[in-house]
Amino acid sequence: MPDDLVINKSVVIPQAELVVRFSRSSGPGGQGVNTADSRVQLSFDLANSGSMSEFLRERALARLSSKLVDGVITITASEQRSQLQNRKAAEQRLGQLLREAIAPPARTRKATRPTKGSVERRLNTKKTRSVTKRLRRSGSSSHE
Repeated sequence: MPDDLVINKSVVIPQAELVVRFSRSSGPGGQGVNTADSRVQLSFDLANSGSMSEFLRERALARLSSKLVDGVITITASEQRSQLQNRKAAEQRLGQLLREAIAPPARTRKATRPTKGSVERRLNTKKTRSVTKRLRRSGSSSHE
């Protein structure tokens, strides 16, 4: 359980559901890049996962549809020189992505009418601005 990926209080993804592949990175590391497999590809089969409820899985599948390939989401990390740091970065990114995908939708805005005072203030401001600009127009002929 300590190395499982915790998404929120109700969703924990066991390491068994994560597929990790390593390859050579094109990032920093000098000559070590040619020999060390520090790039991490973390895959999670969202469509067939048993770690979240059907409702949350459907919501995540709908929201992440553009990032899924056959129901599998893949995160790649190669910013760090260390394989372990790249793995942690990929897990954090996957966790953040899933948290956002299963979050409840934002409440819809309830339309309200502006108050009488705010309408009057807006119209007064427009009138004074209009007067200011009109005065500028009539006074600008002396510069020509």
